[in-house]
Amino acid sequence: MNEFLRLRNLSFSYPGKEVLKNISLTLDTGEILCLMGPNGCGKTTLIDNIMAIHRPQAGGILLAERPVGEYKRHMLARQIAFVPQIHDITFPYTVKEIVMMGRTAYTGFFGEPAAEDEEICMEALRKVGVERYADKPYSQLSGGEVKMVLLARALGQRAPLIIMDEPTAHLDFKNELIFLQTLVELCRKEDIAILMVTHAPSHAFYFESKGIRIKAAMMHDGVITAYGTPSDVVTEENIAQVYGVKARIEVTADDEGREIKSVILFETL
Repeated sequence: MNEFLRLRNLSFSYPGKEVLKNISLTLDTGEILCLMGPNGCGKTTLIDNIMAIHRPQAGGILLAERPVGEYKRHMLARQIAFVPQIHDITFPYTVKEIVMMGRTAYTGFFGEPAAEDEEICMEALRKVGVERYADKPYSQLSGGEVKMVLLARALGQRAPLIIMDEPTAHLDFKNELIFLQTLVELCRKEDIAILMVTHAPSHAFYFESKGIRIKAAMMHDGVITAYGTPSDVVTEENIAQVYGVKARIEVTADDEGREIKSVILFETL
């Protein structure tokens, strides 16, 4: 277990508008951090700061004990992979070609991929269970298949940190669960850290129930209002304060007697 990402008193403003205020977080390898909060609270801006798209006005970001601003773009791409919420491509790339784009940090934009790069991409597709689609046009995939291919592209990038922006958005229940199960297996087998932005507080409870090292953080108006274990962060009081929603935390058990928590929403406050 090694600390890979550290945010120290991070603050960021757009002209005339303060967006992030004194944010401090850490993320270790082999760990998932679920970042939650309502629309417009600053989650995307926080991601953009971590990925050096924006530069903070105060505080700092350390990536592998080195300031993010010191990395050149291609070297930063070897440290951070990104899984977007929406990814539309109309050109008829194959699935393998999409995953191969994750190797650009090593081959360059105009470099020719080597046999090793192709094997890394096929291995990534196998890890997420979609290698059978390698030669299929990416534009013909279902929503669930697209999410798995984007995850494979991130794995093919061989970055120690994967940032995901609402990766289960627009998925049905089954494909959402398949995606979460895949993340559980990756965390058990791969030496990576995952920062996952989500609008589903129950995701943090799901990872906790599977024995994954998991932290949760809740944002509101550019401030981290709660940070710690899912049980400490995802509470009825915090949901009411941050989302303005009345909720109840339900506790049940699976077939093996393990405690399972979920969030039941009732009404807006």
